[in-house]
Amino acid sequence: MLRHFRPRGKKSRALPTPILRRENPFGVKKHIWKSCRQLFQLLLEEASNTNKYFSTVAFSRMRLKSRRYIVVLGSLMSGLGKGIVTSSLGKLLQSKGLKVSPIKFDGYLNVDCGTMNPFRHGEVFVLDDGTECDMDFGTYERFLNIDLNGNNSITGGKLFRNIIDKERKGGFLGRDVQIVPHLTDEIKSWVRRTGDEQDADVVIVEVGGTVGDLENGYFLEAMRQFANEEKVTFFQLTYVPSLSEGELKTKPTQHANKLILSMGIKPSIIVCREDELLTREAKEKIAMFCNVPIDNVFDDPDIDTIYELPIILERQKMTELLLSEMGIDEKGEDMKGWRAALERIKSPTKEITVAITGKYTAVKDAYVSVKEALVHAGARHNARVIVKWVETSDIDSGKATAKELLHGCDGIIVPGGYGSRGTEGKIACIRHARENGLPFLGLCYGLQMAVIEWARHKCGMEGANSTEIDEKTKYSVIDFLPEQRGVRDKGANQRLGAWPCKLAKGTRAYSAYGTDSISERHRHRYEVNNDFREKLSQGGLVISGTSPDGNIVEVIEWPEGFGVATQAHPELKSRLERPAPLFVAFVEACLKRKK
Repeated sequence: MLRHFRPRGKKSRALPTPILRRENPFGVKKHIWKSCRQLFQLLLEEASNTNKYFSTVAFSRMRLKSRRYIVVLGSLMSGLGKGIVTSSLGKLLQSKGLKVSPIKFDGYLNVDCGTMNPFRHGEVFVLDDGTECDMDFGTYERFLNIDLNGNNSITGGKLFRNIIDKERKGGFLGRDVQIVPHLTDEIKSWVRRTGDEQDADVVIVEVGGTVGDLENGYFLEAMRQFANEEKVTFFQLTYVPSLSEGELKTKPTQHANKLILSMGIKPSIIVCREDELLTREAKEKIAMFCNVPIDNVFDDPDIDTIYELPIILERQKMTELLLSEMGIDEKGEDMKGWRAALERIKSPTKEITVAITGKYTAVKDAYVSVKEALVHAGARHNARVIVKWVETSDIDSGKATAKELLHGCDGIIVPGGYGSRGTEGKIACIRHARENGLPFLGLCYGLQMAVIEWARHKCGMEGANSTEIDEKTKYSVIDFLPEQRGVRDKGANQRLGAWPCKLAKGTRAYSAYGTDSISERHRHRYEVNNDFREKLSQGGLVISGTSPDGNIVEVIEWPEGFGVATQAHPELKSRLERPAPLFVAFVEACLKRKK
């Protein structure tokens, strides 16, 4: 990989080191070029030795001479699926060999999603660098098969914090700090910087919320300004209701479009969520009153699987239009693997039922990554995975038993969570699975519940628990690590992001991954207490994965049957084209049991 060097604190153009190896690339006199090359070499050597003047940055060439930008706006209402549309557009451009970088703006004043309740916000997605962000980032990564970082996530909290920090340091030279130009300039700089750092051909910006919301107005203003400085294409995602079959109403979309136009933004392409496919007449009305060609109005219908949307848009010639709008001449397509996986999702030859035993099942988005990881693993085995949602607090309250709720299931997953509610129900489900040979996969909190269940029923530690649930338990098999106990800020004592793990050979986890060195993402505060580790092992529990130094338990297994639990969240790195290994192994175990 080529590397280039940039003076720290400067915005000067990067100087690729391969220039030094060329013979007089600028056509100057030989003795002048020789002197310049010697000077450049001395500077680079000094930078390498002292690290005072230059920083090394990975460099990989863009395919395009200049970067293009797409901005996706939602109109009329939230929940139309901007994240899925954004991901689908990225997938279509990616299929043409272009490097795509998605950015999401969320208007809330939280710095990140770390302290948000799943009941209100859905799943908190975690990136490799530990950023806690909106669940749309999971959709981006699953579609594009790339790993994003915190720079792809812009929140109102981050923006205002940056501006205030800069003001406190005197960064505005005594100026009165305003939304325009200071905040809008910060936004534009962030978008450009992310494109530069990720060397993207196309940056796709999803604006969270709905056009007209107070909390995203300043961001829309920044994008309006941005369109005068860069090559930007605006998308409007809208909803076209039907009062009855065949009676499509386009007036709400027309009014929404006028609102966007009043902000100085003109959408070039309109994507319509709908109850039924748009008629020719409906498309003509939208095109006429929204000032776009009729070919720029697209159907976004209800579909069985979200992974079909790129293909549906492709059939409507979205890719061709995108490239034309952005002035890009790219040919060929590479979506064979995507189409093959999609066909396995739509036409499976096998079927299993898996229980997800959680405490936030009233909001299915709280476990969206787990559900999608099952889709990916099912597609790998040409199987449909039917999810049965089990609310474990119903077991706590005595409304039902684990046996009753897990009847007819071929396997169970105990996902992540926090707090005491529903924990005894989770433990009861794990015990039922272990005693009845039901394949079990524990994720994060699921590992902790599995350790508690084993300690109570296989190691004689009656009342064993986590100090998160019972601070006075005699057998605190789950506890803070010693170095975490003094930290009080929420999130500051969490283990976040990708962490390495060493797997023991001959274990189910090793067999699933095919290697002894792995890396998975984490989001938790508590760990297996090493004070009880030896006793758990003596009781038969297999510790199949640890941190590289052996200090932290990462993966545990039952000695018999398929029972595997990990302290990580492998579902966060599962992709349609690259399913999570533990989920693939789990689905395989469920299929074998069903036979």
